[in-house]
Amino acid sequence: MRNKGSQSIILLVYFMTINVFGQSENPANRYIDAYKKYLSATCPIKPDSIKHFVYFARDRELIHNHPFLNIQRFEGAQIMYSWEQLEPEKGKYDFSIIKEDYNYLLSHGKKLFIQLQDATFSPKYVGIPGYLLTDEYEGGSISQFNDNGEAVGWVAKRWNPKVQKRFALLLEALGKEFDGKVEGINLQESSLDIKSKMDSTFSPELYSESIKINMLALKKAFPQSITMQYANFMPGEWLPLQDKGYLRSIYDYGQEIGVGLGGPDLMIKQRGQLNHTIAMMHEGEFTIPLGIAIQDGNYIGETGNNNVVNDRKNIVLLLHAFAKDFLKVKYMFWAFQEPYFSEDVIPCFTPE
Repeated sequence: MRNKGSQSIILLVYFMTINVFGQSENPANRYIDAYKKYLSATCPIKPDSIKHFVYFARDRELIHNHPFLNIQRFEGAQIMYSWEQLEPEKGKYDFSIIKEDYNYLLSHGKKLFIQLQDATFSPKYVGIPGYLLTDEYEGGSISQFNDNGEAVGWVAKRWNPKVQKRFALLLEALGKEFDGKVEGINLQESSLDIKSKMDSTFSPELYSESIKINMLALKKAFPQSITMQYANFMPGEWLPLQDKGYLRSIYDYGQEIGVGLGGPDLMIKQRGQLNHTIAMMHEGEFTIPLGIAIQDGNYIGETGNNNVVNDRKNIVLLLHAFAKDFLKVKYMFWAFQEPYFSEDVIPCFTPE
C-alpha cells in the first residue's frame, strides 16, 4: 500500500510539473518577443529588395500631386476598387477609374497595385453589384458583426458557386485589360466572422475551398502580374491551439499555384497576428511573393485607429526591419494615414 501511495504522489507531481511547464512554454507566446531583435533599426531605411507601395484604400483621388510621386523608393500606389464600381450592371464592366489611375501613375513613373474589394467595413455600404443581392445568389452578401453584436460591414458569399462564377468572370475581364500592365492585384483578407447558424449554406471547410477557388481564378486571369491573397484569419479555427489546417492550407495552395500571400495589418506585438499571418510567413518556405500592409492604426501598434497621437515613437524602422528579416516579404504597403505618413514614413524613405 505504501508503494502504491508513493507512486501516486510521484505521478501527481509529474503531471503538475508538466502542466506548469506547458503554461510557461505556451506556443501562443513563441513569437511575443520576436520584435525586440529589431529595436535598434535606424533611419533612413537602406535600399533593399522589397517593393514599397503607398496604400490609399478607396481614396484614389489622393494620389494626385502626392509627395510619394517624388520619392524614388516608392514603386507606386495600392488602390482599392469595389466589385460594385467595376460591374455596375450584370456582365457590363466599367474599368475607367482603374485606367485613369494607371495612366496617371504611369505618367509619373509609378505603378498600380489593385486591391479588389468584395467586403466592406461599414454596415451602410455593401460593395457588390445590386444584381447579386437577389434570391438567385442567395442574397449575394452577408452582414458582419463585432464581438458586441453590432453590424460592422458586409462580405460577399464567397462560398456560393454562383457568386464565385460571377467573381471569376470579373477577374477574367480585369485580366484581359490589365494583366502585365499593373504591378499586381490582391484579393481582400480571408478573415470572416460568421457561423453556420447565420447561413445554412456556410461551413468553415467550404469557405476554405472557396478561397482557393478564387485564388485559382485570379491566377488564371493574371498570369503575368503579381497575384496575392490576403490570408490572415480563417473561421472555425484559432491558432496555434485550435488548428484545423484551414489557414495553413491557403498558404500551401498559394505556393502550389503561384499566388502570393499577404496580410492587411503588420502587428508585431499582438498574439492574434503573431500566431496567424506572421507565423505562416515566418515558418513557411516560399518562392511566391509575400506582402504585408501597414494600415490605419498600425503606426501606433493598433488596428483601425484613426485618432491622432502626437506624442509617439516612430516605429516605421521597426516595422520595416521585422518585415524584411522575420517575414522576408517582397512587398510592403504603407497606408497614407496622417500625420504618420508625412512625419514618420517619408523621412525614413528619404536619403539624408
